[in-house]
Amino acid sequence: MQNKIMGYARVSTKEQNLDRQLVALSKYVPPENIVVDKVSGKSLDRPGYTALKGPLGLRAGDVLYIKSLDRLSRRKIDIKKELQWFKDNGIRLMIIDLPTSMIRIEEGKGNEWIVEMIENIIIEVLASIAEQERETTLERQREGIDAAKAKGKYLGRPRLVVPDNWDEVMEKWNAGEISAKKAMELLGLKRSSFYKLVKAEFKREL
Repeated sequence: MQNKIMGYARVSTKEQNLDRQLVALSKYVPPENIVVDKVSGKSLDRPGYTALKGPLGLRAGDVLYIKSLDRLSRRKIDIKKELQWFKDNGIRLMIIDLPTSMIRIEEGKGNEWIVEMIENIIIEVLASIAEQERETTLERQREGIDAAKAKGKYLGRPRLVVPDNWDEVMEKWNAGEISAKKAMELLGLKRSSFYKLVKAEFKREL
């Protein structure tokens, strides 16, 4: 049986746009092989991701592409757990935003240790994710606008977009761990935009 090449894309809410991830994944994965979820990264219990790991999903020798490491999860402990699962099951994880993970290795050449080294590097990269979060979020917003322009959907001022790290930051803010000013800084939002999104989230919860 031929090995499968799959892709996985995720955003935290139904209002967020998947275009940026789909454009990147389509360079490596057939569109019909891209699985998507619109669910928070706080939980690993997501329909699409669960299916990929299920009985009819990925097998040893298959390849899974994702745009960035945090598409798997927002929690470091979960990311490490998932990386170990892919390793234990012989599934190659290709992370577009981490070039080292994209190196292809010929099997049976005695150089499998290179893959092991690459996986260890990926885990070490986790330590820097938090401090890079704001820069990553701003870049995603810019790429999202560019993707929308390319599809002819962008006219005038862009609609207010929920940042990818919204759930994580709001959890800390609601718990009193950070101030509103710090939350705005982490989200890359102005005061007016921040409170508009807070109000919108409050209405959805009612």
